[in-house]
Amino acid sequence: MPIKLPSHLPAYDVLSREGVSVMSEDQAVRQDIRPLRIGLLNLMPKKIQTETQFARLIGATPLQIEFSLIRMSEHHSRNTAAEHMEEFYRPFDEVAATGEKFDGLIITGAPIEHLEFSDVTYWAELTRVFDWTQTHVHNTFGVCWGGMAMLGYFHGVKKHLLDQKLFGCYRHLNLAPQSSFLRGFSDDFVMPVSRWTEMRRDEIEAAGLKTLLHSEEVGPALVEDTAHRALYVFNHLEYDSGTLGEEYTRDLAENQIAGADIQLPVNYYPNDDTAKTPLNRWRSHAHLMYGNWISEIYETTPYDIEKIGLESTDLRG
Repeated sequence: MPIKLPSHLPAYDVLSREGVSVMSEDQAVRQDIRPLRIGLLNLMPKKIQTETQFARLIGATPLQIEFSLIRMSEHHSRNTAAEHMEEFYRPFDEVAATGEKFDGLIITGAPIEHLEFSDVTYWAELTRVFDWTQTHVHNTFGVCWGGMAMLGYFHGVKKHLLDQKLFGCYRHLNLAPQSSFLRGFSDDFVMPVSRWTEMRRDEIEAAGLKTLLHSEEVGPALVEDTAHRALYVFNHLEYDSGTLGEEYTRDLAENQIAGADIQLPVNYYPNDDTAKTPLNRWRSHAHLMYGNWISEIYETTPYDIEKIGLESTDLRG
């Protein structure tokens, strides 16, 4: 089954050309099934690139997905056209006011790692999102800073600022091959990493959470929080083949005047030669992880979507 997208959303044409099964609203209403409702709270500056990356992954399963784009209510993007935001995104306050529920929600990262959580301008609203997920979302996936923020809010686990950016492709170990979220995963594999902060495994597990994926070089990567029906991934399986290269070029341009020493992404360019095209060595695991997440939601979410959250309590630790 395809992912349902507005036919004029940029991701619709991109994914159609790639062979991803997509359908318009008119096609979807003719199917007598309940699609899974998946929301994307997009905190990244490059909204179109990010929404396409996640739509590509969740649209590759054999289920019909209804994909909803959500933004923070008071924070306005400076990197994406206002017309795009107005047409395709709804502010969280509007979503919450309707009382609608979601089978899944992805909360992306944001380039604000240097800030304390409480110093983020939209932190108060974001914590309302976190609380709202406990009664209106069946399962939530926090990505990079989004996952760190959820860990910090629900469990008090700290993020730690690094002296140097973790940037490149690093090998990760599968610590829980029996997990339904890691079905089909190799014992180890490569995952793109791009962050200035880290969460520490001992502090995560001291909070009673389970680390599913871990790297000896860059620390924990995937954490399961069963009490809050959530997964937290600190790295970027959703990245396109060229995303790290785009970030490297951006960092060079932004720091050219300052003369900063910009690190080449580790284990990314063949022979560290920026003239050579990077090989995507994580695509299959990206599809596995998000496909497994969608499958787990499908198997456990109520058929009557209004029953989501009815048995939820205040689960904050």
